[in-house]
Amino acid sequence: MDQPKIERVLRLLSLMAGNVDYTLEDLAERLETSTRSIYRYLDTFKEAGFVVHKKEGGIYKLGKESPYFQDISQLVHFTDEEAHIVNQLIEALDETNLLKQNLRRKLASVYDCTSLASSIVKGKNATNVNRLVAAIRDRKQVILESYASSHAGTVRDRHVEPLGFTTNYVQLWCYDVQDGKNKLFNTARIASVRVLDKDWAYADRHQTGYIDIFRFAGFARFPIRLELNVKSRNLLLEEYPLSERDIVRQADGAHWILDTEVCGYAGPARFVIGLFEDIRILGSEEFRRYVRDIVEKNHRKICS
Repeated sequence: MDQPKIERVLRLLSLMAGNVDYTLEDLAERLETSTRSIYRYLDTFKEAGFVVHKKEGGIYKLGKESPYFQDISQLVHFTDEEAHIVNQLIEALDETNLLKQNLRRKLASVYDCTSLASSIVKGKNATNVNRLVAAIRDRKQVILESYASSHAGTVRDRHVEPLGFTTNYVQLWCYDVQDGKNKLFNTARIASVRVLDKDWAYADRHQTGYIDIFRFAGFARFPIRLELNVKSRNLLLEEYPLSERDIVRQADGAHWILDTEVCGYAGPARFVIGLFEDIRILGSEEFRRYVRDIVEKNHRKICS
């Protein structure tokens, strides 16, 4: 299969597994190909074990009941060698192709392997991330050398047991050996990584925090409840696909309730303020005050 076809198949998988519904004609138009080609790709998916549904209105979706579709990380498995080949194909795309960076980010958020990490992070960060990937795989302790903490305002070495990454290798969950706590470290603030010849000693204390639907991470959880109209519901699903699990359609058919937990109010507040005419905050007086304070502060700033 040549490079454009590989790119097209990956995009088709993404579209059919997403929250937006597409007809056969919609898929063909978005992928700039014929409906006949889409039919061939669908046959290939079926042969590979996927369940393909044709729903009311001519909508085509990948069936979530398929044993191959438990979550996006299980759609396709790449060995390191296969991942290397995929990287080469992506790198061959012209730098002006907007899909190039999108493919890099999406693949890296799904596949936890060194070669794909290298396609996302460059220079010093690539070396650090690759060492951390190996340390997690081998269950080794590491030193995060000269870690610059913006919270503490310090630059010092951190002795940790690395547990795993957040999306796109931006942050790293670790058990801090010195402080005896599970923490989140920003990979861009690590000067270098030194892997120690010491196995994990505190595996029974390891805990990765919660990542909410707005992609914020932490250990604290705060409930929020929002009423959405069609516009805000669609935008939420497109920008934050995981929100689908926490949305329930109301009896009137025109509104949905988002009932979820977040690690902080910054993410949902930004979304609510941008669509204030299309969203109503239900419950959570603390979140309502948080949004109101932001609006009032910015109103004074703009009007002063």
